[in-house]
Amino acid sequence: MNEKKNRYDRAYMKMAQVWAKLSHCKRKQVGSLIVKDRMIISDGYNGTPSGFENECETPENTTKWHVLHAEANAILKVASSAQSCKDATLYVTLSPCKDCSKLIHQSGIKRVVYNIGYSDTEGIDFLEKAGVEVEQLDV
Repeated sequence: MNEKKNRYDRAYMKMAQVWAKLSHCKRKQVGSLIVKDRMIISDGYNGTPSGFENECETPENTTKWHVLHAEANAILKVASSAQSCKDATLYVTLSPCKDCSKLIHQSGIKRVVYNIGYSDTEGIDFLEKAGVEVEQLDV
């Protein structure tokens, strides 16, 4: 990996880690950034949809079904703007699940850089099969 690319990857991942801290979720806080042509075009963190209480877990400490993942939030922000995810890079603090991986592929994101691997690798497997470049970055 060239030094300049590595330096930017690390900086964007650190920013995604800071963004994750904005999440109100107690079990996991996940942050993401979408970068295109070295410009951040979107950001997201896991949490409830707009207008809902900022409580992500049930009294039994399970995640409420309507909580959006960080990647989905970032992609949906782009969808409501004039930007496009085509050929962008997604930086995310936790590897994408299988549902988010479908959104990532369909949105045109060409590269995913994640920090921590999720126990279920189906999302990563799907992205690789779809031709999306996937890379784990330990920051």
